[in-house]
Amino acid sequence: MVTPLDIENKKFSKQIMNGYSVEEVDDFLDEITASYEKLYKERSEFDTKVAEYEQKLEHYKSIEGTLNNTLIMAQSTAEDIKNVAKQQAEQIIKNSEVEAKETIIKLEQQIELRKKELDDLQKQFDVYKAKMESLLISQLELLKDINKETQE
Repeated sequence: MVTPLDIENKKFSKQIMNGYSVEEVDDFLDEITASYEKLYKERSEFDTKVAEYEQKLEHYKSIEGTLNNTLIMAQSTAEDIKNVAKQQAEQIIKNSEVEAKETIIKLEQQIELRKKELDDLQKQFDVYKAKMESLLISQLELLKDINKETQE
């Protein structure tokens, strides 16, 4: 690629007849050199910026890859946590059902025990009532006998 310095240092051979005006050629070359120098600097700046943007693009692609991996890991971890929580919930339910059955069995045993105690108390009451009835009847008989004796 031709540099602005190449243009500035370019010399043309001079012809005596039908040649171009040296001053006009020099002025034109000066204009071209200035324009080309400006374009050359802009191109250089653009190349630098393109390199920077390419570097940033690579950096952002790297970040994107990292974020994608992080997102995938987060989703996987969330699934794992959800599965563990589900298993724990199922275990808690099973344990609760077992405890509930055990509690029901204990309560049924206590009810049976209380029924037996109630039956025993009912029998004791019936025996007591029968004894009292017998005692009252014997006392009544005794009173009748006493009344008979006093009337005779």
